[in-house]
Amino acid sequence: MAEAAGKSVEAGLRDGLGVLGLSLTDGQIGQLLGYLDLIAKWTKVYNLTSVRDPQDMLTHHLLDSLAIIAPLRRHTGGRSADLLDVGAGAGLPGVVIAICCPELEVTCVDTVAKKAAFIQQVAASLRLPNLRGVHARVESLSGPFDVITSRAFASLADFAGWSVGALGEGGVWLAMKGKHPADEIAALPPGVQVFHVEQLAVPGLGAERCVVWMSKQPVAGGVSAGR
Repeated sequence: MAEAAGKSVEAGLRDGLGVLGLSLTDGQIGQLLGYLDLIAKWTKVYNLTSVRDPQDMLTHHLLDSLAIIAPLRRHTGGRSADLLDVGAGAGLPGVVIAICCPELEVTCVDTVAKKAAFIQQVAASLRLPNLRGVHARVESLSGPFDVITSRAFASLADFAGWSVGALGEGGVWLAMKGKHPADEIAALPPGVQVFHVEQLAVPGLGAERCVVWMSKQPVAGGVSAGR
């Protein structure tokens, strides 16, 4: 990233963190910027993402993923936990979570080998001992994980169905979505409940975002799709 562009991106990142109410150390901010650099370098060869402009990468990648950090922290309460990011791709939001929440052990799984290898490279380059990339189908993982996340991965029913074997007792699914996915919620199987839908505001991104919180429930239970 050119020096001038890098300073502009750093300023935008710091402004965005302020809007999101997130307090990160200079070291963590440096890791986030280093992560963007790694995405840019690897994308030239492996086409990790279609977003190439540094400012677009800031809003569409970093700030979009950073928007879930406060809700996630509220859920975990700062306690250690195991988190699985499904269909992680270039590591969004898994890498961002690993940087911002060092108390969480983050596993990023993807069926594309080069993307899992990229996550491993990020973990080594940025010295993130709590991050690992796994090349596998999520159905093959047994966990147990306390939180399972996804970002624009699949329908809620498929996301829950494919990863249910990895969800630990009392665990939750955290699905990042655009508009409120009422149709997807209605199509969920009886064993999955939505207990909260939280609207997100991503600085600099003029698009709807929300996070859908789900958990297992007895087959006889109902589904709550509160907004």
